[in-house]
Amino acid sequence: MFAGFDFDVIQRSVLYLFREGMTFTLTLTAMAMTGGIVFGTLLAMMRLSSYAILNVPAGAYVNLMRSLPLVLVIFWFYFLVPWIGGWIVGAGQPIQVGAFWSAVITFTMFEAAYYCEIMRAGIQSIARGQVWAGYALGLTYWQTMGKIVLPQAFRNMLPVLLTQTIILFQDTSLVYVISATDFLGAAVKVANRDYRLVEMYTFVAVVYFILSFTASYFVRWLQARFAVIR
Repeated sequence: MFAGFDFDVIQRSVLYLFREGMTFTLTLTAMAMTGGIVFGTLLAMMRLSSYAILNVPAGAYVNLMRSLPLVLVIFWFYFLVPWIGGWIVGAGQPIQVGAFWSAVITFTMFEAAYYCEIMRAGIQSIARGQVWAGYALGLTYWQTMGKIVLPQAFRNMLPVLLTQTIILFQDTSLVYVISATDFLGAAVKVANRDYRLVEMYTFVAVVYFILSFTASYFVRWLQARFAVIR
């Protein structure tokens, strides 16, 4: 079965794949996760607001992002962000953003819509009586959210947040369409150079499976470890 399978091309390229490609992928995942959670939390609190000036734009943004294919959003931000940046600084031409920062902006804005819904569900899982108790103690809305609601909500949401991050890690492979050298993009370059598509795509699939399966197992363990008995 593996008679024509060239393991040598994997051995020769493995250092490049992990040093260049996987570093890019993990960095993008970490930055997009951090930015997405922060922005998603703000969106969630806006969606839960009783003021239409806050919840309507937030709801429209979330519904828009969740209704668009990610690859389309990647292309859109990749070509649009340089023009927006040039317009902001008053330049007559688009600024050079680069594939990496375009990808960071894209995934942060896109994933924020999904993190928003996770955060909103987590916040709503906290009994409303605890909010009123915070008000009774003289806390403001933001103090109640920061000291009472969000700490408990994050505990409830942690497994789902990590699961969404695993999906984000897998989705970062789409940046190869803008010629970014992520793990898949690096493998594509090696495959095209050495005409070993089967070997490289198989290796990439195995690596993604091992990392994603391990992370999923950790999420299940974490869920059982921090489960709240009601």
